[in-house]
Amino acid sequence: MSNRLIDKLLFRDFRIELLESFRIAFSQIRAHKMRSILTALGVIIGIIAVTLMGSAIGGIEIGFERSLAVIGDDILYVEKWPWHNVDDWWNYRNRRRIEPQYADTLKRLIAATPNSNLITAVPTLNTNRSVKYGDNEVQNVFTQGTTEEFLVTSTATFKEGRFITAIESRGARNVCVLGYDVADALFPKQSALEKTVMIGGSPFRVIGVYGKQGTFLGLFSFDTQVVVPMSAFMKAFSSRLDTSIRVKVKDKEHLAQARDELTGDMRRVRGLRPEQKDDFELNAQEGLRSTIEPVKAGIAIAGLFVTSLALFVGAIGIMNITYVSVKERTREIGTRKAVGARRRTILMQFLVEAICICLIGGGAGLGLSFLMTTGVAAAFPSFPMQFSAGLVIVGMIVSTLTGILSGFAPALSASRLDPIEALRYE
Repeated sequence: MSNRLIDKLLFRDFRIELLESFRIAFSQIRAHKMRSILTALGVIIGIIAVTLMGSAIGGIEIGFERSLAVIGDDILYVEKWPWHNVDDWWNYRNRRRIEPQYADTLKRLIAATPNSNLITAVPTLNTNRSVKYGDNEVQNVFTQGTTEEFLVTSTATFKEGRFITAIESRGARNVCVLGYDVADALFPKQSALEKTVMIGGSPFRVIGVYGKQGTFLGLFSFDTQVVVPMSAFMKAFSSRLDTSIRVKVKDKEHLAQARDELTGDMRRVRGLRPEQKDDFELNAQEGLRSTIEPVKAGIAIAGLFVTSLALFVGAIGIMNITYVSVKERTREIGTRKAVGARRRTILMQFLVEAICICLIGGGAGLGLSFLMTTGVAAAFPSFPMQFSAGLVIVGMIVSTLTGILSGFAPALSASRLDPIEALRYE
């Protein structure tokens, strides 16, 4: 007999044994429904923990990327403070403020630099003010003063109207652009265009309304803002606030070179000597990315702990029940071995039973996790929970591994039973 034919016969025998093992496993699970459900409970909880953790991390990543898209990945921000916690707070506190006129100086330097990696510089001043129209009022609105070039550094779209013009910017016209939520709150049943709103007690005519931009991980809304000309901002509010200068990068693939160029330009603007340290900060998206990693790591560690604990308890329960099942069916095992069943067949039978219980628990856990994820996404649309196919694959792999690890020892003990002793067992 050829080796090829022997291999085919062995594979056929293995397939038959495997199918028979699944048939016996499901018949045992049906015969002990409640016991099987309670045994699978630990696996269900573990799989829910795995998938919810993965959904939360995926949701944070998606929300973070959406938020960064609004901030812009080709923008450098010249500011007094960095976008991360600092230990030497007093040194940063004593830095000179960033002045709005630095933007004009930077633009001249950019224009004079051959093959510059920078396009333009736009100053912004920020404060929080209430915005009122008639009896409607929105408190604590992010109010921003800037120039007509702000659109070059922004990804915002317009629901209606337009942005500030150069004439309005230079002439300190009291005009404004409202964020989507502000306009919706002040003008729920009418257009906001050409209406006069009171921003911090000063009248401003509405010339535009932004389209909906969303929130930054549900913490800060890009739609609760108002933009006014910088000159009008200084006149109505204050000119002594810290300025942020947005610098548009020509090619984000060369962000490092652009940062170096901007650092040199800002040192010239500040009049720093070679031995002096930078007294300004260049912030960009990667600074925010470094702040989100600890959050994701914390969720992963907490989820891993809960998952491991639940799966460990579930595995102990499955191992215990499999041992009980072996004891209950000792005479059956003896009979099967007496009529020629091999050790491999007996081991596979009980191992498959443990795996089936885990897979049922894993499937139930995935179903419950999907419902919970869908519910959270519906209740909190600003936090985009994501239930992906990858999580289903991970859940089923974890379930299978739990079944193998928890069922192997009792299955091995069943396969080693002496058929004579097993037939005598009462």
